[in-house]
Amino acid sequence: MTTAMTSGRAPRTPGSAALVRLVAAREAGTRLRDRNFLISSAFILLLLVGVLVFQIVLNSGSDQTRIGVPTDDVRVAAALEVQSRALGIDLVVERYADEEAARAALAEGAVEGVLVGGRGREPALLVESGATPSLLTVAQGAVASIVVGDQLAAAGVQPQPVPDVVVRALDPQVDAGDERLVVALIGTALLYGLLVLFGQFIAQGVVEEKSSRVVELLLVTMRPWQLLAGKIIGLGALGLGQILVVAVLGVAGALVFDLVDVPGDLVGTVVAVVLWFVLGYAFYAAVFAVAGSLVSRQEDLGSVLTPTTLLLVAAFIVAFQAAADPAGAMATVTSFTPGLSPLVMPVRSAAGQAAGWEVALSVAIMLVAIAAVVRVGGRIYAGALLRTSGRTRLREALRAERA
Repeated sequence: MTTAMTSGRAPRTPGSAALVRLVAAREAGTRLRDRNFLISSAFILLLLVGVLVFQIVLNSGSDQTRIGVPTDDVRVAAALEVQSRALGIDLVVERYADEEAARAALAEGAVEGVLVGGRGREPALLVESGATPSLLTVAQGAVASIVVGDQLAAAGVQPQPVPDVVVRALDPQVDAGDERLVVALIGTALLYGLLVLFGQFIAQGVVEEKSSRVVELLLVTMRPWQLLAGKIIGLGALGLGQILVVAVLGVAGALVFDLVDVPGDLVGTVVAVVLWFVLGYAFYAAVFAVAGSLVSRQEDLGSVLTPTTLLLVAAFIVAFQAAADPAGAMATVTSFTPGLSPLVMPVRSAAGQAAGWEVALSVAIMLVAIAAVVRVGGRIYAGALLRTSGRTRLREALRAERA
């Protein structure tokens, strides 16, 4: 006989925190074994790898130009290298023993052109069929510099070496802002997909429990709000883990393969997207759970989820439009609108069009909206959870909760 039985005391009921943890662990474990979740996770990772590979291929696409010169034309080779640096052209100068060897390399396709001339000969650019603009430009510039040097020498003027021009950007934040904006758009697309995915998981789970009457057994030992909190926290932790894995792999890949110029800006943008996911998930998870509690069959789920799904679609569309005009009225207003701000504000921030106080205000508004949705939604959820006959109206659920 146990101590509890001999003492006449009933076993102690788990506290609210313990019950919420149990539900959260159950929801996370169930989805980790769910085929749809595994397929969607694999798809997201493959999509990330595809984006990284595409950027690597794009960046590694060579615009290199190869030109040949005979070794006796020392000045030509030096002039070509100076001109290529000045013009920002990726030029490789191949030196050959004589003009005949250079012509042979041209015929074999080893170089795109051969520049010959000097010692009283007219300079000529030898090509197989035609010269590219970059090749012609650098060759013309090299020949011009040699001619000018000869003229100065004939006039008794010693030419001085021409220093390389240093490029200084007047607005160095422009390129970095473009990188942040691209990262924010990719993060927004991922955020949109995860919000839809996990919102549907929550709604489907609620309907499954109602249709199988499992919820009646669960509510014997816990309150509706504990069940709702466990579902939101369990799947939220799973979604947060998924977006963190994608963020870490994406940032690591971008840094390893040198796909970004300003690592700090990249990390800051990714962190902002992750934090907005937390806010967006807290808002939409409660809405999806409440919508799922209003029906008792999976077939009816689509009709109650449509308004929330359309709100997410609208936020996704507005976010991409905000990338084109982040300072516009629509982008500004929607970045403060609950439900839309988690997808729009990261884009405005990445574009440098959202001040710190604007981000803070948007977060504060979103927190107030989350509190209101959880409070009202929790009442609807509690009133509709045990009503298994058809679709429950919001007014009926609120009336049942008060009873």
